[in-house]
Amino acid sequence: MFRRIYLDNSATTRVDERVLESMLPFFTEQYGNPSSVHQFGQQAKAAVDKARHEVAALINARPNEIVFTSGGTESNNLAIRGLAENIARMLRRLDTYRNHNQTVENIGLNGIHIIISNIEHSAVYNVSTDLESRGAKLTVIPVNSDGIVSPNDVVNAVNNLPTIVSIMAANNEIGTIQPIKEISRQIVKLRDSGHKIWLHTDAVQAVGKIPVDVEDIGCDLLSLSGHKIYAPKGIGALYIRRGVKLHPQNIGGHQERDRRGGTEAVPNIVGLGTACKIAAAELKHESERIVKLRNRLESAITELIPDVIINGAVDRRLPNISNISFGGIEGEALLINLDMHGIAVSTGSACSSGTIEPSPVIKALGRDDSLARGAIRFSLGRFNTQTDIEFALNYLPDAVRNLRKLTQASAGR
Repeated sequence: MFRRIYLDNSATTRVDERVLESMLPFFTEQYGNPSSVHQFGQQAKAAVDKARHEVAALINARPNEIVFTSGGTESNNLAIRGLAENIARMLRRLDTYRNHNQTVENIGLNGIHIIISNIEHSAVYNVSTDLESRGAKLTVIPVNSDGIVSPNDVVNAVNNLPTIVSIMAANNEIGTIQPIKEISRQIVKLRDSGHKIWLHTDAVQAVGKIPVDVEDIGCDLLSLSGHKIYAPKGIGALYIRRGVKLHPQNIGGHQERDRRGGTEAVPNIVGLGTACKIAAAELKHESERIVKLRNRLESAITELIPDVIINGAVDRRLPNISNISFGGIEGEALLINLDMHGIAVSTGSACSSGTIEPSPVIKALGRDDSLARGAIRFSLGRFNTQTDIEFALNYLPDAVRNLRKLTQASAGR
């Protein structure tokens, strides 16, 4: 029987059977609308409230600081765009009051500053550049060769404009954990000195993998996603610190305290709550187990395969991600070769117009195009075992060796 193993858990995860079991009644038995006043609706509302408490508990937030969304991308958009538009409205109201010559509806984003790093996920990078096209000032901070943002670089980029800083908690390609707590401490000092400044962190990859405590971090906004922690796709959440105001992006009913209109996806919300509860209970043990698997994978690769580089800070990264550049080959070719043997991995490269574009994240580390195109991400998860790692190691050295021979033969023509 052909065997398949999945080493792409940072892309998405299999739904945990315990999560699925908790969801099933809300498809067929307790299917009410949480906004309805009858018993069916109240059962659904109670389930949503329970899940809200479970999500909040995982990140040490208050339940009323949690807004359910459709996933990490929507959470990032609600955080950054919602905050920027709310700031713009406040500025317009103030300007209208002073000058009596503008309307609140005439909203641009001039006078708002956004600071991000150059390894942010596209869900942060693209919404930020979109806001830049509407008049906001955008500053992109580089990372060092380990893939870490300098808090000092963030602080030095701050000017007198109302500022939104969005730095991810951990990178999705190389797993590097960013100094969010240190950045937050600097932002508090700036705020105390009179700056209008807010901190958002995309914690989609970090939540459920490492301890995440919003009170300890001190962030104003934090995004998370269900399908990265064994809940279904199509559900996520945004933590909004009490007192932070956002302009809603989904305009409709009064759900989520007027912060996100639309009937709640009760089964998915229940699944996210259960996934967060499981993650909180198993985080320490699971992290230690996965680190051992990752270390076995990396030690064997570096021993058996020459000309490889582990990308990112090896001592400051998520336990489940290993990003390795294989010199002399295209990562896409290795991915396809491994997939033919039943091994699922990923690259950060993109195919555009028939050519392989190197990963911007690996390029940001200072790697050349060849190493950036030769990068493979192995991301481990709850259902991976030692047997999976050994299975991958049985094929990987030969696959790399054969691809290098083909590359050399092609170059010699």
